[in-house]
Amino acid sequence: MIDFENERFHLRNDFFSYVIEISRGKYLFHRYWGKPLKEFRDSAPLQRIDRGFSGQLADFENERTFSLDVLPQEYPVRGRTDFRIPAYTVELENGTNISELNYASYKIFDGKPALKNLPASFGDGQTLEIELRDACGNFTVFLSYTIFADSPILARSARFVNTSGKKIKIRNAASAAIDFSDNDFEIINLYGGHAAERTIQRRKVSRGIFEISSTRGASSHQHSPFIALAGPTTDEFKGEVYAASLIYSGSFAIKVEAEQFGTTRLVIGLNPDVFSWTLEQGEEFQTPEVALNFSADGLNGLSQSFHKFYREHLMRGKFKDKVRPILVNNWEATYFDFNEEKIIALADCAKDLGLELLVLDDGWFGKRNDDNSSLGDWFVNAEKLPHGLNGLADEVHKRGLKFGLWVEPEMVNVDSELYRAHPDWILHVPNYKPSFSRHQLILDLSREDVRDYILNAMRKVFSSAQIDYIKWDMNRHMTEAFSAKLPTERQLETQHRYMLGLYEIMEKLTAEFPDILFESCSGGGGRFDAGILYYMPQTWTSDDTDAVCRLSIQTGTGLAFPIVSQGAHVSVTPNHQVGRVTPLQMRTFVAMAGTFGYELDITKMSDVEKSDVKTYVELYKEIRPTIQLGKFTRLLTGGNEYAWQFADDSRVVVMYFKILAQPAEPIRILRLAGLDADKLYTLKKYLPPKKLGVDGGPQKISFAEKSFYGDELMNFGLAAEKIETDFAAYMWVFEVQ
Repeated sequence: MIDFENERFHLRNDFFSYVIEISRGKYLFHRYWGKPLKEFRDSAPLQRIDRGFSGQLADFENERTFSLDVLPQEYPVRGRTDFRIPAYTVELENGTNISELNYASYKIFDGKPALKNLPASFGDGQTLEIELRDACGNFTVFLSYTIFADSPILARSARFVNTSGKKIKIRNAASAAIDFSDNDFEIINLYGGHAAERTIQRRKVSRGIFEISSTRGASSHQHSPFIALAGPTTDEFKGEVYAASLIYSGSFAIKVEAEQFGTTRLVIGLNPDVFSWTLEQGEEFQTPEVALNFSADGLNGLSQSFHKFYREHLMRGKFKDKVRPILVNNWEATYFDFNEEKIIALADCAKDLGLELLVLDDGWFGKRNDDNSSLGDWFVNAEKLPHGLNGLADEVHKRGLKFGLWVEPEMVNVDSELYRAHPDWILHVPNYKPSFSRHQLILDLSREDVRDYILNAMRKVFSSAQIDYIKWDMNRHMTEAFSAKLPTERQLETQHRYMLGLYEIMEKLTAEFPDILFESCSGGGGRFDAGILYYMPQTWTSDDTDAVCRLSIQTGTGLAFPIVSQGAHVSVTPNHQVGRVTPLQMRTFVAMAGTFGYELDITKMSDVEKSDVKTYVELYKEIRPTIQLGKFTRLLTGGNEYAWQFADDSRVVVMYFKILAQPAEPIRILRLAGLDADKLYTLKKYLPPKKLGVDGGPQKISFAEKSFYGDELMNFGLAAEKIETDFAAYMWVFEVQ
């Protein structure tokens, strides 16, 4: 899989080739990334051109055709004749941030090493480690590349070692940099905001620097740590696309520079605006890992390889390959206004409807009756739950349901016993009043004493009852990132140390409680990233539960993340976030495209609605393995129509959504994708939409189990019957013969 010949490293498998070249014995150049090559013989060698104002290093001062400013580098340096975005910046004790990395050695070994204190991919692979040394001996950088036989993903990271006798300070440390030979790309990224996460944005690369980033101490609702560079004609099913997804949950930066001579540089890693790291002699610093993905089969090919890679090489634990329970969460049903009787009534109704898990959300602890108090006080509110968590959990389990619980361990309220005892435990800047968000302050997870408190508090809660599921929330972003325990010169380490502390806590708790299904949350999707998936196999996708909004949110999320990782629930109408009224069938089908559940007061549903829910729940239990663990394909994306396909060896499920009805429109034909042309697919269920407000349960139209060969479904397609109603949702369920 990895060859070294003629001063070149050729990483290859059945999906891609990646070529690195050693030039002049010491410079590391990026030569190729794309479709797999039998052998790299350099059919398009680098051209030596005298470029004005592109400087030369001292060894090449009379060779004006050799300048780092115009050559494709593998891990570019700042200030040594290259004026483009650097991959790293190291400040030496004399104050300079100029350095030069030269090739020193390499080793190739089987397997995938873990990264110290960081989430990272794992599995059978082959790893190349290249050693680069600073020309003056101040530090060494080890670049790591792991290739897997079953995946187009290349896992990259960098490790810095202080080899000098003095302190050095890392000001910037990217996980990877890629130099492309042209700029004929379109950038695809995922932008948004709270309750509006991961909207797909596509724009042409233009001269200059494009950046998406977060300084919020979290990967954020606003920008996902993901980017793709696609050819201008690349679509869902054809064309080449290159992508990078950072396996990290904190502040990040992704920059794309299209420079003067028509080349493109991509740099991804920690955000240097809120990062610095001091290394004493002999100390190391490890960057987060980035998953680099190449697809020659369009955006669906890209998504499917990301999904497979994360499920097989990143997600861990007993639940990674298991279907997830159908839940009801009491948050939008009761908010803070609940007691034991209300929750037990929800459990009774959930049992009757065929649901499998009841989740008790915020408000069960301390004196928590609103969001002004009690975060940090992780003991039961006896007024609401007189029999404690154990008594409530027992009642829920008696009804044949699993029991889940909400926690927010990283936060504290001023009105709490914890804050009154330890006001110094928060992130805060001396002499300034702290900033608030949702009346919360952030505990300083860079401190060992704070981490110990959280660990012990959560251990006590998780052990106090039979808890089957934990929703781990984080409801504000980071301000005043100052730690009372760190010296002055290390304060810019606070954000990253916080994240390392969080990972330590999650690693210990998920290992100690392997029978708990953990779901992460950050005001919905504010920390939906590959780093969290390493510890928690699903994430609440968004606090926006409106079905129309969720079409865009879940489509964007699925560009990089598996369906089984996406929390999706049916909520009430009018919707609590946008006030929209949509049919139960549309809300249900959208929520089925994830870890399905309900987020409303099911006890207040009409008998007709409850009958519908029973039908939908029975259907979902049948098709759940295909949706959650099968191959996901986007058939239509965006605008007024969406269509999703889920397929495995035994079943194909197709969903089609039309937001607004339009006059004189043609009949929509859906051409399926990725089927076996020679196999028969038998239509077992077809559910067309109902008009808004029509009662009577889901409509079913029998096709007398007609069977169609895969080639017909892919080339001729399915017709969605015309219906004159807004918010239409269709479903077809085929069995594979």
